[in-house]
Formats: sequence, structure tokens, C-alpha cells
Amino acid sequence: MPTSLSCRSAWRIAGLKGTEALTSRRRVASAWALCAPWLAFVAPLAAQEAPSASPLPATTSANDEVNAANNPLTPKVTINIQDYVTPELNREPGRTANQFLLRGVLPMDTFGVPQLLRVTLPVNTTPTFPSGSATGLSDFSLYDLVILPIKALTVSVGPVIVAPTATSPYTGAGKWQAGAATFVVKEHEWGLTAGLLTYKHSFGGDPSRPVAATLTAQPILTYNLPGAFYLRSTGIWSFDMGGARHTSVIPLGFGVGKVWTIGKLTLNLFAEPQYSVIHSGIGVPVWQIFAGFNIQIALSGT
Repeated sequence: MPTSLSCRSAWRIAGLKGTEALTSRRRVASAWALCAPWLAFVAPLAAQEAPSASPLPATTSANDEVNAANNPLTPKVTINIQDYVTPELNREPGRTANQFLLRGVLPMDTFGVPQLLRVTLPVNTTPTFPSGSATGLSDFSLYDLVILPIKALTVSVGPVIVAPTATSPYTGAGKWQAGAATFVVKEHEWGLTAGLLTYKHSFGGDPSRPVAATLTAQPILTYNLPGAFYLRSTGIWSFDMGGARHTSVIPLGFGVGKVWTIGKLTLNLFAEPQYSVIHSGIGVPVWQIFAGFNIQIALSGT
């Protein structure tokens, strides 16, 4: 489970001091060095108006529409309904977890500067210890991304804020967090390459909860197929540095999706199994299935 890392929150230990703080800084530096190459993946958004055909024909126009459906920076009102099913957790035999994501994207043009507001509200089911599970809201996140077209690329940068809206100690960090994010996207005739890099650190909240500090990197690769089908890989690499019990997980995914258009609506249905080639720490996913249904609504003139 990617963004909230809820299974791990039950195992965090507060208070990095002395050598632990030094180790944490080294881990941050190492993780940034590991994630940096993914910033080479990037591209301009393809927000051409969707033709009212379903499915799309196997043409260059169809490839553009499939790319736009998968581009996180496409300037369309977007509703994402997504779910991570985790049948196996590291060092927790027989335990499972689930994360449901409700996400919205709203394009804006403030003072002539194009922006995307991206909000996410997760609902997590995570193990409790020594037995049982807890289900509840997780922490609400808001991204404010400024869009910067740079030649053949589309780049976005902006702040991230996380509010401690979790309804259970097991489903959220219990901390206010702030940080920064950057997207880099490049579209091709054959598909899409992109990368997302985010760092968040706590600055307030429940003083009894451990420090929350998370670095995530998401390489995105899609390959277009005839009939508006496509292959995808979008695993989120996550490095949890908030307590003495550090965790890291690097999943690699391979899935398939399908795009339809109905007037100004673009519909995108997909499923992607992901296996964690690196899964360090108690409660991180060994493997999971990421599935979702995305809806884009073209605005006037897009």
C-alpha cells in the first residue's frame, strides 16, 4: 500500500536521536540518489478533445487519447476510484491489508499560471496487533502543482500538505505533514513515460506519535496497444524514515488497461499486479494488486 503506509504506522518508534538521526540523514541521501534517475522520465500533456467513439480507433489520435487518459498532468477534471489489495505483508504471515483511494484533480488558471489541485482521501484496512484489523479513514492530502512546459516535457512542482484525518491510530500517522512534489512527464506515440517524486515531513499533531517522514518515487511507463488497450507499470517506491524502525518497499508492476471516450468523458479501467523486489520492514507489501477506474471530464476548450 503506497501513500499512507498505514500498516507500518503501528510499528513506528518515536524520537530519532544521536546516531539514529545521522543514520536517517544518510538514508534520505541514499534514497534521493536512488530515485533521481526516474526524473529523466517526462512529457507534455496531451489534452486533445476526446472523439465521441468507444472504443477508440487504433490511430495516432487514439494513442494521443490513451496518453492523455494516463497522463497525471492532463488539464481535465478527474475522479479516480482506486484500490490496493495486499494479500501478503512482509514478516506478517496470514495478514492482509487494503487501501481504497478516492482522488480528485481540478485544473485551475490562477493569475495566468496553470495549476492542478490534487486531493486524495484514503480508506485503509490494516492489521492490528497481535490480532484483528482496523478499517477507517486515513490522512487527507492536498497537492498544488504549478505546470511548467519545458520544450518536449511537462514538469510540475508544488507544495504538499497532509492533514491527520485518520479515524484510527492504525490507519494514519496522526501528524500534520508538509513537503514538496514534482512530476515530470513525456508523451510518445507508443505510450507515456513519467515520474513523481514527493517528500513529506511532520510538523505537528499528536505528540505521542512518532515523527512522520516519507520519500516516495513513482516511475510510470505505459505502452499503447490496438483498440485503446495499453500495458502499464506504476509501482510507488516508498522509503519511510520517520522513526527508529525504517521501512522501504520497491514494487514493480505489470498490468493492462482500457480507455473509452463518451463525448467529453474519458473512462480508464485498469488492473496491475505488483511485486515488491525490495520489501524491508514489518508490514510492507510483498505483493499487491492495484486496480482502478478513472474518469476525466474535458473542460471547454480542452
